[in-house]
Amino acid sequence: MQNTNYQDGLDLQSRQSLDKNPSEDISEKIVAVILFACALVSVLTTFGIVLIIFQETFGFFQEVSFAQFFLDTKWTPLFAEKHFGIWPLINGTFLTTAIAMAVAIPLGLSSAIYLSEYAQPKVAAILRPAVELLAGVPTVVYGYFALLFLTPLLRNVIPLEIFNALSAGLMMGVMITPTVGSISLDAIRAVPRSLREGSYALGITKLETIFKVVLPAALSGIIASIILGISRAVGETMTVLIAAGQQPRLTINFAESVETMTAYMAQISGGDSPRGSLNFKTLYAVGAVLFILTLALNIVSFWIANRFKEKYD
Repeated sequence: MQNTNYQDGLDLQSRQSLDKNPSEDISEKIVAVILFACALVSVLTTFGIVLIIFQETFGFFQEVSFAQFFLDTKWTPLFAEKHFGIWPLINGTFLTTAIAMAVAIPLGLSSAIYLSEYAQPKVAAILRPAVELLAGVPTVVYGYFALLFLTPLLRNVIPLEIFNALSAGLMMGVMITPTVGSISLDAIRAVPRSLREGSYALGITKLETIFKVVLPAALSGIIASIILGISRAVGETMTVLIAAGQQPRLTINFAESVETMTAYMAQISGGDSPRGSLNFKTLYAVGAVLFILTLALNIVSFWIANRFKEKYD
């Protein structure tokens, strides 16, 4: 009889704990509304940015034809003889990005392999934060370091202009290394230990296991990190503005001064061009192209990460 009463008491307490007071229900709804509003702010901000960019871009193309923008090979909107060909800016952007990725991919991937497969846990716990500290250095510092230290050093060996794509690209590569390395490290560590042990059981060496088992299994994450690094390089401003110069040229010569899309946008943002003028509208036209490029890169990164993602039980 006592056991029955005790059990009934427990059931009553359980039902009371599951029942919600009206005040608690209202509080949860208020919290849900606040969280939804916070999420909505970010979404509306994104839509607002896109709307303003393409609204001004539409005004730009009311005065400049698509043929002038996409077929011309000169970019001189601030000169008396105006040309609006976007390709010199795209060329400068991808030239510095290619140099940056040539540095960031081997450095970032090598650091990820070492920290995941070779470094002792205590060493890895120290080195990983030290590498990621590079991402916390202001980009303007990278720019002046490239201009005042790296460029004079390289000019002792290579005939470079004072402002050049090589110094800017090399410095961007160092700056992007933590991005590539950190995401690649997470992808490599996500590979199950059983794959490594199965490889060792077959008599395969550690180095062969890394390149023939671990890296292919982590390929989707590694490729995603590279594409995100490219997006970071394409959108970089201060380093290329300071070190690469402001000479829009359609060239692959890394020793010359070039101008990137972001550097031109920073130049126009200085306030020399009156608001509403054609020169001012070029800021949004270039921004729209940059937005489309970075959006495409992020979509490709997302697709690759999902398309080639390995799933393990």
